[in-house]
Parts: sequence; structure tokens; C-alpha cells
Amino acid sequence: MYLEHLSLTDFRSYAQVDLTLTPGVTVLVGSNGLGKTNLVEAIGYLATLSSHRVSQDGPLLRFGTEVALIRAQLVRGEQKVMVEVEINATRANRARINRANPVRARDILGLCRTVLFAPEDLALVKGDPGNRRRFLDDLLVVLMPKHAGTRSDYDRVLKQRNALLKSARSQHFSRSGVSESHLATLDVWDQHMAMAAAQLLLARLDLLNRLRPHMAEAYAQLTDGSKILRALYRSNLDQEVPTEPQESGYQDMSDGVSSDPFGEPSGGVLPEIPDGEDLSLCTLEELAERYRAELVASRTRELERGMSLVGPHRDELDLLLGNAPARGYASHGESWSIALALRLASFHVLDEDKHVAGNQPILILDDVFAELDAQRRRKLALMVGAAEQVLVTAAVGEDIPEELSGSTIQVIPGGVIFDE
Repeated sequence: MYLEHLSLTDFRSYAQVDLTLTPGVTVLVGSNGLGKTNLVEAIGYLATLSSHRVSQDGPLLRFGTEVALIRAQLVRGEQKVMVEVEINATRANRARINRANPVRARDILGLCRTVLFAPEDLALVKGDPGNRRRFLDDLLVVLMPKHAGTRSDYDRVLKQRNALLKSARSQHFSRSGVSESHLATLDVWDQHMAMAAAQLLLARLDLLNRLRPHMAEAYAQLTDGSKILRALYRSNLDQEVPTEPQESGYQDMSDGVSSDPFGEPSGGVLPEIPDGEDLSLCTLEELAERYRAELVASRTRELERGMSLVGPHRDELDLLLGNAPARGYASHGESWSIALALRLASFHVLDEDKHVAGNQPILILDDVFAELDAQRRRKLALMVGAAEQVLVTAAVGEDIPEELSGSTIQVIPGGVIFDE
């Protein structure tokens, strides 16, 4: 798959811009602040309907406008497809495929596949668990668009159940106890929660099993191979329910306080992280039943706290170098290599998916090489150079290694210039 043409209207800093692209490597060069990342952000938005930089769509609209438009001509195998997304400030976003009648924005998921690596990806290693959960969930949506429904169903049930728990908690403080109607309604939501949680958990575990070998191989290629990168999924189905409050699995904590319910390494003592139970061997029904049991066992605590303490929104993806947790122990260079390995593994998982013709994703490297030493630059260039389409942004062309030569586009204020 490759992107042949991109047109943006009132997106970020661009009133209007058009890019014509070809297969192979294209480098977008320009000083910081001119809009290089805005261009690749728009391409990434087509794949996930979300930005890698902000959690809301509002900042994507050019200041003072109400609608932004992303239009892309994609080449998938022998076919071409035109995809358009209209981002609206006051109503639901809409999309069109091949200029047909408007459809839900969600209906275009899967048509454009991208893997985007950006400086923000350091949060996959150093940040809170929500970053790693979102990494898995966003990749799920690109790989299997049906899981957009899986994730939204779980998020909807979680919000409804949390609202009920807060209401019951308020009633408990104002009266002598929780009403029977609240408890009966909570029983119903527990059933919905258990099934939605089981579906999301199984999807994440299946995806992680696909990612693991590629993660380890990519990390070994980027480094000297002396340390092995591993990933363990920790569900609160097979451990004590965490006590750290957390409202949502898809929002970062805005006050800067860690939302990690499993704690942070401290005191210089290397924590022991057991592998835990392989929940991927369970059936959907078995996991749903276990969630129902956990919800019953946790009800008193949840009513006291006014929030859901059980579910995939509180799980953790542990990244380990050997036996050491990457978070808190990996060096800056190691953290960059781990984040790159996660994205490269994503690329290979999508490339292996044979359900889509011309399925290889567009690989986007946003301001990556400036953060890497010369050796890692060369290694990364050799690893990605054979992809069907690679888009690279850089403040100066000298940051791009010779092994990744290609066409160049100069980014200027409000537009672009194509080099001869």
C-alpha cells in the first residue's frame, strides 16, 4: 500500500496543501514549527481516526474554522481508493469512500494502514500503563477494524457503570445504604461489563502473541543483542485488585500523577515480575465468568470508591529487558530502541495479515533520526528501507542516513516545495 496523493483543507496550520507522493522513501524537510508533523499526523488519522499528539479532535481544525478535511488517494495492490474524512467541531465526523455518499467515519477503518513512530512514543516505555494499553488497542483497530466496536462497547459500558457506582456512592453517604434499584441495575451492568471485558482482553492477548517475536527480533537488530526484549500482559483477573484510582483506560491523568495501579520500582531493588497465568488459553465464556466473579467480589470496594476496579482498563503491559522492567531501568537509548521495536513489530504484524490485498502499511518516521546516534540511525535505515512506502520528517536533511535515500519535499510556511 502507498499514498499517492494527500490533500488537506483547514487542517492544523494548513488552509490548503496538496502532496503528490510515490512509493519508496520520501523525506519531508523543514525547520521546526513549519508543519511537517501536521502532514504525517493527518495520514495517521486516516488509519486510526485519532491523533498521536492530542486526545481530542478540536486542535486538528485550523484556528477559527469549524471543519477540516483530509482527502487521500491510496493504492492498494491493483486498486485505487479515495478516502475522505471531514472533522467537525460541532457535529459527528463523516467520511466518504470513492466520493460516494457520506458514511460514518468509523466505516473507513482498515482502508489506510499506517505505522507511525514519533518522539511521543517514548511514553510507551516511560509513561503510565494507559499509553501501552492504547498502543495495543489502536493497533487492534488498524489490524481488525471490528475491534473499534469492541473498544467502544467496553468504554461505553465502563462509563455507564462508573456513573451508576458514583450515584450509589452518593446515596450511601446521604442515606443508610444503597437502594435495591441501584443494586439490581448494577447486576445488569455487571453482565454487560464481564462480556465486553472478556472480548477486549482476548483481542489484546491474541495481538500480543503476534507481536512478541517481532518485538524481540527488532530490538536485537537495533542493539548489540546482549539483552532480550520481552512483554508480559498483567490482567487484574489473576492478581489482587489495584487500589490506585483510574477513571478510564483511554485518557491520560491530567494532573501529572501516575495512574499506574501496579506501582513503580523504588529503592534500587529490582522487582520480581512473575509471568502469571496465560489467559489467552481461556475461552470467551470462561473469561466472562471470571470477570463476573471478580465484579461480585469487588462490589463493596467499588461502591466505596464509586468506580470500577476490575477490567482491562486497569491492566498493564510490562516491557522487560531480560528480567528488568524497562520502565525505570532502561537507559534513554534503550528506551528509544524499545519504542522503535514496538512500532517495527506493529509493521510486521500488519504486513503478515493476508486478509487485505496490498496490505503492507505506510511506515512513517516523524523526527526520529535526530534522537538516535549514528549507529542506530544506520541500523534503522537498513531495517525500513525496503518498505513499499516510507515517509520521514527531519529538520535538516543531514539527519537522514545515506542508506535511506529518496525523494525530498521542502516544507515551508503554509505549504510545500517539491525538489526537482
